[in-house]
Parts: sequence; C-alpha cells; structure tokens
Amino acid sequence: MKGFRLLGVPVRLHFTFLLLLIFLLVTVFGSHQSGGNYALFLLGLFASVLLHEMAHALVASRFGVRTKEIVMFPIGGLSRMERALHPTEELVVSLAGPFMNLMIAAGLLGYLYSSQQPMPRSLSDLLHPTELGALPLLAGGNLLLALFNLLPAFPMDGGRALRAILGYVRPEEEATRIAAWMGRMLAISMGLYGLFAQNFLLVFFAFFIYLGAAQEGAAALGRTLTHGIPVRAAMITEFHTLGHGDTVRDAANLLLSTSQQDFPVLHGDQVVGLLGRNLLLKALASEGPDAYVAGVMDRDFLQLEPGMDLSEVLPLMAQAGRCALVMDGSKLTGLLTTDNLSEFLLLRRFGMEPVV
Repeated sequence: MKGFRLLGVPVRLHFTFLLLLIFLLVTVFGSHQSGGNYALFLLGLFASVLLHEMAHALVASRFGVRTKEIVMFPIGGLSRMERALHPTEELVVSLAGPFMNLMIAAGLLGYLYSSQQPMPRSLSDLLHPTELGALPLLAGGNLLLALFNLLPAFPMDGGRALRAILGYVRPEEEATRIAAWMGRMLAISMGLYGLFAQNFLLVFFAFFIYLGAAQEGAAALGRTLTHGIPVRAAMITEFHTLGHGDTVRDAANLLLSTSQQDFPVLHGDQVVGLLGRNLLLKALASEGPDAYVAGVMDRDFLQLEPGMDLSEVLPLMAQAGRCALVMDGSKLTGLLTTDNLSEFLLLRRFGMEPVV
C-alpha cells in the first residue's frame, strides 16, 4: 500500500498491517482502557517502529548503503537495502534498531519515574490494556519491541546479528539457514503456546515470523544459486513482440495463442514499452479492444544488461514486477520473467549448470 516518505526514504504499509490495527482496536473495546489513551499508544508505537527502522537506515548510510524503502508489517518494519551487507555492517545495522527502542523506553521510564506516574508491571498490561496511560504503555511497548527483536532468529534483528556473527566463520547460505531454522522453530513454539493459552495475538505474530524466516531462507538460497551467473543464462530468447500501432485486441489474441504473458512493444527496432497481462486486461475493460497498445503500455519498465549478475537482479525483479527486458545497448535480446527465474533456480538447485 502507498505510504509516505520519511527523510527521503519511501515508507509503505503492507496490507496485512491493517489486520493488526483492526485486532488492536477491537481489543480496546473489551478493556477498561480509554479509547483516547489507547489511540495515542497505537500512534506512539507506530512512530517507535518507524524510528527503529530509521535507525537501521541511518546507520547503514554511514557505511555508504542506501535504504531503498521501509515496509511496515504486523511484526514490525523491514528496511530494504540497495545491496547485501557484509558481516560487520549487518551486525552494527541490525543492533541499531533495538538500541533505538531501548533509548525510547529509557527516556519514557525516566520521565515516568521522576514524575511518579504508574508504569507497566507485566506483559499482560500490554496484551490486555488496563487503566495505564499512553506513556506507560508506550514505554513497555518499546521494551517489548527491543527484547522481541533481539531474539536470535529470523526475521528479527537478533537473527540478522546471529547471521552476521556466523558469517565470519561460515558461508552466508549456511549462516542464513541456521538463523532461518531458529526463526521457524521460534514461530512454531510461539504458535503452539498461543493456541494452548488461547492468546491469538501470539498466534498472529507466529504466523508472520514463520513466513519471514522462510522467505529469508529462500532469498539467501536464491543469492547463492545465482551469484556469478549472468542474466543471459536465465533469460527467455524466443518471444513475441507487439508493434506500437497494434490494438489491445491484437495483444489479447497473442496472449491466448501463446504461453507468453508480457509483450515488449516496438516502434521499428526501438523498444518503447511493455504490456503485461494485468495491464492488458485492465485496458480491455476500461478502453475496449480497439484501443492502441501505445496508449496503455507501461513506458517505465525495468531494463537489464545481459552481463549483469543475477544475484544483483533478484531484488530489482522483486520491486519491478514479473518481467524485465534484457537490452544489449538499444537492442532487445531477451526477457527475464519471475516464472522463468523460478524455473532456473529450481534447475540450479538440482545441479544443472547454466549455459553462459
């Protein structure tokens, strides 16, 4: 979901973030906590997670690594860096987030202590709102965020710190596999406890922790299988194109008669756009079959060079969509789609050597 920019870094909300917000809002209706206090607590907690992620981004910038975006998930935020971090960089960047939450908690607890205000006494005060005000809840929430993120399991910061430490003595794939396995075990344990204790918030968190750990493990395996391999080894070399004067009807007929779902649009020998299946169907519904593809195609498409390293292309593909055009100068030489890339990774995993 579209969000906003913070200090130049795009911030987006994952749609599942709304599920947590709805759950928390429903929780307050059955509690003794005033709606105003709890609303302030939720806003403060959101700001705390943002500050947590900005700490990652600011420390990464000290190493010359730019943060491409921050995505807010139900279990916290995720900072996407422009490149993979070296062990020392990852260790320092990972610990910056929990340190920020500890600093926020220390400041709030110091203020509450000096003003003799009540403070949270247990975890249940956070999971089941009481008469505590917004500041005590926020102090406890930041402590909880810090401790939760320091757990040595993916996708928490502690898991990334563990991978960084293991990275000094083990290959990245093995270090990631260990941290991801610990993340899955933590998620299973948390989920089972939540079911037996009938604490469905823990089950909710466990589900996303398991998904995050599994995705991180898969991403690390993908980087290992593609490192040092050029794009040309995985691209599609037999494909159909559309002319800029073709209609949406022509594109739809080509979609039906082939297995291809993304079509480069050419004006002579020059590539001027890309028309994917979803964009084609949207144009068919809104513009009709006689509309020209030149008026509905995507002109801002991802271009790759044949010699680029596939491991560097993976995050670009994740952001750009399901298809990229492989260009040798101004000449179109192939397509790289997420489907073909998945098949390539599968074959590589079974030991097939790419033809370079």
